[in-house]
Amino acid sequence: MRRKSGFDPYLALIVAVAQLVIAQGATWGQRLLREQLDPYAYALLLIGPLAILFRRRFPLLTVSVALAAMDLFLIGGYAYGPAFLSPGVLLFLLVTGGRRLMAWTMATMTVTSLLSYAWWVGNRDLFHSLSILAFILLFMVVAELVRIVRERRAERERILEEEARRQASEERLTMAQELHDVLAHNISLIHVQASTALHLIDANPEQARSALATIKTASKEVLGEMRSVLNVLREGAPRSPTAGLDRLDDLVQRSGMEVSLRRVGSRPLPPQVERAAYRIVQESLTNAARHAPGSRVTVRLEYGAAQLVIAVADTGATTPAVLSEEGSGNGIPGMRERASALGGTLVAGPSGDGFQVEARLPLPEENPT
Repeated sequence: MRRKSGFDPYLALIVAVAQLVIAQGATWGQRLLREQLDPYAYALLLIGPLAILFRRRFPLLTVSVALAAMDLFLIGGYAYGPAFLSPGVLLFLLVTGGRRLMAWTMATMTVTSLLSYAWWVGNRDLFHSLSILAFILLFMVVAELVRIVRERRAERERILEEEARRQASEERLTMAQELHDVLAHNISLIHVQASTALHLIDANPEQARSALATIKTASKEVLGEMRSVLNVLREGAPRSPTAGLDRLDDLVQRSGMEVSLRRVGSRPLPPQVERAAYRIVQESLTNAARHAPGSRVTVRLEYGAAQLVIAVADTGATTPAVLSEEGSGNGIPGMRERASALGGTLVAGPSGDGFQVEARLPLPEENPT
């Protein structure tokens, strides 16, 4: 608001100079018909520009004062033209500032005063009266058009800002979901392997050593993933996909379970489908490690023409339940949300002695080129 109001003194100065310059030319051009300028005329010419300085605080009063100064200038017999500028500027600012009713009311009063003066001095020419009416009407229509253009531009800017905020919120939500999946998988894996190591450290040191090696790898992985996401949040750099099916073999090796991975077919996948598929497999392995430690897991990816089918099944727990604890319960809903976001489906439930997750993600038509 301060920056906008700071323009008013410059506008008032410009209008004052313009009115004085126009007054000199108009007076010379109408020297045989109108009165010469005197101190009273100069004072009237400066009232309108001074009113501009107070237009924000007293919008109606300032327009009325400028209009009265214009009427007194004309009644004094001075030249036509210069005194019209201040009321015109104030009316224009009223319209563009959103005070349309006040502006049109004052414009009507301006027309009334000009026509009244013309009839008072004996100029009852209908063409002259219509010219005054048409000019002021055209002036107000131009002001309305400027107001509409400004409002539409402001609306576009507001929509763009809201869209930018929405995209930023969606990106933060995606990052939070990615971070949740990474932490849930790796922390669960670390927990299961640590429990295994503690359980077997005396009876089977070699297997305990293998569990500790898996813990080291998983902890390094989770630190790397967290650093990647936090760097994006800190620097605002474009985020490259951190999870894709090309990393599925590493995920299987780090799971600490006996996992059989099978791919049926092959075709390029959109990045969002790759990321969702990777996270679904990751979360399924996390659930298997948490709730069915020691089970054998099969992962099957079937690349179809219209969809990608992901099936992850385990054979059920084969080690004591003390190695597993209940999780947060957000794994399956999170996987289902990922599938639904892409227009797909996800079904999870018991299968024999174990558990199975099956997701179907739609794929776009393949481009022959």
